[in-house]
Amino acid sequence: MLFSSDEVNQILGLINWNNLDKDQLNFKGVSIDSRTLLSEDLFVAIEGKNFDGHNFLEEVFNKNIKAVVISKRYINLVPNNCAYWAVTDTLGAFHKLVLLRRRKLNIPVIAITGSVGKTTTKEIMREILKSYGKIKVSEKNFNNEIGVGLTINSCQEEDKVLVLEMGMRGKGQIEILSKCSEPTLAVITNIGTSHIGLLGSKDEISKAKLEITKYLNPKGTLIIPYECNYLESNLKNFWNGKVIRVKLLTSAQENLITNMPNGIIIGIYDVDTNTIKIEDKCFEINLRGKHNASNFLLAYAASKELKINYEKHTKFNFSRMEGRNNIIHTKKITLFDETYNASPESIKACIDVLVQYPGKHYMVLGSMRELGAHTLKLHCEIIDYIKKKGIDGLVILCEFDLEVQIKNNCTLSEKIKFLNDIDEVSKLINSWIDMGDCLLIKGSRSWELERLIPLIN
Repeated sequence: MLFSSDEVNQILGLINWNNLDKDQLNFKGVSIDSRTLLSEDLFVAIEGKNFDGHNFLEEVFNKNIKAVVISKRYINLVPNNCAYWAVTDTLGAFHKLVLLRRRKLNIPVIAITGSVGKTTTKEIMREILKSYGKIKVSEKNFNNEIGVGLTINSCQEEDKVLVLEMGMRGKGQIEILSKCSEPTLAVITNIGTSHIGLLGSKDEISKAKLEITKYLNPKGTLIIPYECNYLESNLKNFWNGKVIRVKLLTSAQENLITNMPNGIIIGIYDVDTNTIKIEDKCFEINLRGKHNASNFLLAYAASKELKINYEKHTKFNFSRMEGRNNIIHTKKITLFDETYNASPESIKACIDVLVQYPGKHYMVLGSMRELGAHTLKLHCEIIDYIKKKGIDGLVILCEFDLEVQIKNNCTLSEKIKFLNDIDEVSKLINSWIDMGDCLLIKGSRSWELERLIPLIN
């Protein structure tokens, strides 16, 4: 999937030949990493908060590449045998090149955002879209302004559909990702309290998530949960195209179907069998919990737009990622590894799964970050939820200041212990757990709670 210097000229301005013959150049890809750079790539020296690609230009030039994109401040570093484009914003130039690549892809592009469930929904789509052909999916946590671009740039001609995860920490970030990807399908999993400390309210979070529609194909489709008031109240200001709404009910709520308006895709989740009835099909999945059933329903709605045939595929065994939906059965206990990150909504969902299992139930909770002025209130709500669920023992790992605030404002029990040092957690947990018990470990990414897993007996 070649692109030429003439095409780059149209988006970045004229190339500087630097005493070279003015022949057209062709590039196979865009690279921002000097370690994996190939001679037929166009290198972009991105300047970020914690790195600067210009620091690696010497290594880049040693690979005999044809041209680079650099900041105007570094023109003097370019040798005579290399052409260059000089720009004021190399990250912005990278996004323009990504869009050039995206427009050469004649395939559906599915973009997924939401407060929780993005990665799981993405992984579900990886599996259920297999019959469509070769699927390109965001790897690891490539969900920001660089990762999304790298994923698009890595698409090959044999790829039949592209699935992108889009994360954000503030206003305007999802819009940037939408602009360089021009999705044909957009999915918003939910509106929760992740990043509420940065954005202030769920209403503002919903507006930030709806930015995904800014560059959604006008003939494309937006998929959202039914009865999400925050999305519905803001939707008309962002998107006037096709909208598909989904609603998950439990088996006990099946009678509510008669009250649902036409056009809603409804899923009926059976907790005991871990199956989901959607339209005339019944699906068996290996990921437990109503939250994962909701993620599957969203992915199903997207696959329906792509006309996926489920006649022979109704049982799915989705890959589990470390730190998410990862249930480890040891000889002694069942350990629920949810260490990747935490929000109030995801914690409650994981607790609901935990208590479905037999045995005593214990939990390590690393404090949630990025909640701002809502920090104390939301932690107290989670503690109340844990108490209602009858958890047998809870270790809260948090900063001492937060511990003091919680103790002064929440009703606690003797089953709840506070620690301020992660190195002390495993000793306490190991003194509690016994054969047949269950342990859930969950907290904000910055706690790196996965370090505890090898220390649990």
